Amino acid sequence: MTTVIPYGRQDISEADIQAVVEVLRSDFLTQGPAVPAFERTLADYCGAQHAVAVNSATSALHIACLALGVGKGDVVWTTPITFVASANCALYCGASVDFVDIDPHTYNMSLERLAEKLAQAEHAGKLPKVVIPVHLCGQPCDMAGIHALSQRYGFKIIEDASHAIGGKYRGEPIGNCRYSDITVFSFHPVKIITTAEGGMAMTNSAALAKRMQLLRSHGITRDVNDMTHAPDGPWYYQQIDLGFNYRMTDLQAALGLSQMQRLDEFVTRRHAIARRYDQLLADLPVVIPWQHADGYSGLHLYVIRLKLGEIVKTHRQVFEALRAAGVGVNLHYIPVPCQPYYEGLGFKAGYCPEGERYYAEAISLPMYPGMTEKQQKDVLSALTEAVR
Repeated sequence: MTTVIPYGRQDISEADIQAVVEVLRSDFLTQGPAVPAFERTLADYCGAQHAVAVNSATSALHIACLALGVGKGDVVWTTPITFVASANCALYCGASVDFVDIDPHTYNMSLERLAEKLAQAEHAGKLPKVVIPVHLCGQPCDMAGIHALSQRYGFKIIEDASHAIGGKYRGEPIGNCRYSDITVFSFHPVKIITTAEGGMAMTNSAALAKRMQLLRSHGITRDVNDMTHAPDGPWYYQQIDLGFNYRMTDLQAALGLSQMQRLDEFVTRRHAIARRYDQLLADLPVVIPWQHADGYSGLHLYVIRLKLGEIVKTHRQVFEALRAAGVGVNLHYIPVPCQPYYEGLGFKAGYCPEGERYYAEAISLPMYPGMTEKQQKDVLSALTEAVR
C-alpha cells in the first residue's frame, strides 16, 4: 500500500515560495545578500556571535572538525545512535572515531559513560580531541555536564543539533554555544525548518567562524590581510588553504529566512502533537519519549520503544504492519558501530549495548507540523492493531 502518512515532511507556505521567487528575479542566485541575512537572523535568534551557512549539516560538521584542528592521529567521540555523518566528519579529517553509549532514558550520549570512558582514556593516554554530542529527536544533551568534563580533560565540543533548532536548554536557545565551541544545525526537508538542503555552524569564536568561512569556499580569500603578498590587482584572490565548495545558495537562504518566521510556531505545534501522542498511546505496550526537565525539545522526531515482552509480534513485524497500513514509520537510527564500514574498522556487536537495545525496540512515528488529529488517530489505530 502507498504510504499516506509520512514520518516527516516540510511545511511550505506561499510566503516561502514568494521569497524564493524574489531571489530568482534578483541579480544574485548565490553568494548574494540572502546568505549573510540568514546567518545574522539565526545568530540573533540563538544568541550566538557568528553563523556560517553551508550546503548541508554534514558539510558543517566537516568544517567544524577542521576548524578545531582535527587531523591524523586525533580521536573524535560521538554517540552510536545518530546519523552516520556525526562520525564520518572525523574520518574525513583523517582522525579516528570512537563511541560513547547512550542514556537509556534520553537516548542521548550518557554523561556517566562519557565520564568513565574519559577516565580510562586519560590513563591510556588516548583522550579525544573533540566530542560530538547529538541532540537526538531535538532533546538537548546534558551540555553543562559535558562542558565540565571538557574543562577537566581538555577536549573541544561540537554540538550536533541537526534535530534541535527552536529548542532550549536550561531556558536558553540551543545554538548559543554557551557549552560548546561550535553548534551545527540541519535544514533538510524533514527537519524543523528547511532550506531544501543546507546547514549552519554557530560559534562565539571569531577565529573559528573565519576559518569555517574560508573552508566552505575552496580555501580562497579576497582579504588583503590574509594574503602572502600584495594583490596583483582588484581581481586578485588567493587560495591559502585546501577548502571545499560547501556554500549555501541565496535561493536556499531566502527559503530559510522565510521559514524562520514560523520556527517557534512549528516547534509549538510539534509539542501539541507530542502531547496528544502521549495521551493516545498511554494504554499500549510502548515506551513514550521521556523529556528531561532541563530541556525544551525541538521535537524533530517522536520515537517509541516497543515493550516486546508484552507483544507477540517481533519489532520488524510491527514495523512492517504499520507500513502496510499506510503509516510511514521510520527507525532513527541503526547504531553507527554496527554499520559494515565501521565493522571494518574493528567495531563489533555489543560495543554499545544500550544503543543496540534501543535499536531493537525503537520506531519513529509520523511527526510534522501539518499533521492532523485524524492522522494521529489513524496512527493509533494502526499501531493498536500492529501490537495485538
